Amino acid sequence: MKIVNEMNVENKVVFVRCDFNVPLKDGTIRDDNRIVAALDTIKELISKGAKVVLMSHLGKVDHKDPVKCEQDKAKNNMAPVAKRLEELLKQKVYFCEATRGEKLKEAVMSLKKGEVLLMQNTRYEKGESKNDLELSKEWASLADAYVMDAFGSAHRAHASTYGIPEILKSQGKETAVGYLVAKEVKALDKVVNVKKEDRPYVAILGGFKVSDKIKVIESLLKKCDKILIGGAMAYTFNKALGKEIGTSPFEEDQLEFALRCYKEANGKIVLPIDCVVANDFDNPTEIKVTEDSNIPAGFMGMDVGPKTRELYIKEISKAKTLFWNGPVGVFEKEQFVAGTVAVCKACAELNNAFTVIGGGDSAAAVKQFGYKDKFSHVSTGGGASLEMIENDGHLPGIDVIG
Repeated sequence: MKIVNEMNVENKVVFVRCDFNVPLKDGTIRDDNRIVAALDTIKELISKGAKVVLMSHLGKVDHKDPVKCEQDKAKNNMAPVAKRLEELLKQKVYFCEATRGEKLKEAVMSLKKGEVLLMQNTRYEKGESKNDLELSKEWASLADAYVMDAFGSAHRAHASTYGIPEILKSQGKETAVGYLVAKEVKALDKVVNVKKEDRPYVAILGGFKVSDKIKVIESLLKKCDKILIGGAMAYTFNKALGKEIGTSPFEEDQLEFALRCYKEANGKIVLPIDCVVANDFDNPTEIKVTEDSNIPAGFMGMDVGPKTRELYIKEISKAKTLFWNGPVGVFEKEQFVAGTVAVCKACAELNNAFTVIGGGDSAAAVKQFGYKDKFSHVSTGGGASLEMIENDGHLPGIDVIG
């Protein structure tokens, strides 16, 4: 797999797929982390004298409903990203409102060496998420080379992540990954292919649904020594095991899978042994800790309890390799942060261990509680990192680069 610094791109038009899917509110960027993460790759190409064309999606665009489609486009306009990029790069960043046609072609053709152009949101195009061949061809016809640096979108075979590089490769043109993707692949490979000397390998899986993580649970059971389950996922497992879960959310259609999974795991799956529960999600008037994993009627589980925290800390302390995706409690509510904070702290205190956060809410949690720098790697793509584990290190947007 070629990396951006190995390319020969002087005076060439290089399309770079970035991940600029930043949180926007009324046209203001609330967190520019993803833009900052792309800078090294962009600067490398500028220094090599490339004509740099950046492309990314932003939010979702509903093409089925014409009114909603226009509203989504207005809400997810890339113009604020161009402005912020200009400030960070300290040079002019041209912005093209068009996503195809003569206007885009002119904007690309007028670029000079070392100049940067940001194209409007790729999802303005209906064919983007369908990997439409005509759209891919049109975009590819404007490019001399391609760099994939959007790890958060690498699990999607879209026109901008798959279609363009596939066509360019078939034409013998250069394709490579950017620094961000190269870093992600190197780090995640260590939790996909774990060596004997890097064990015990402990995974922590939280979040809401078992159904979202079926494949990753099955994959991790083959790779891990222990899987600690927290969050709402745990209630589906406990319900399957015949425990009382009160009004806690669970997935009826996943009970059979959860039971089978637990039995086949032969002790690898560790579930909460007590819970912090509340009588209401939004406005609780009563919060208490259960004696065991049974939750009384009228109460719902909100966090793992103190005994579970101790158990999880003990298991985490043995790890030499660790992967964490999903908080173990409703950490966005102050009364229920203790479980997620305890996990953060235990992971952060590991010595001589390789620790990975699989993006998403766990990445938000470690940042919120000040532990981000204590992890070996915090992935920029929750869905992509999970799929990389599921598929033994393969993602369409990376495999196509070759």
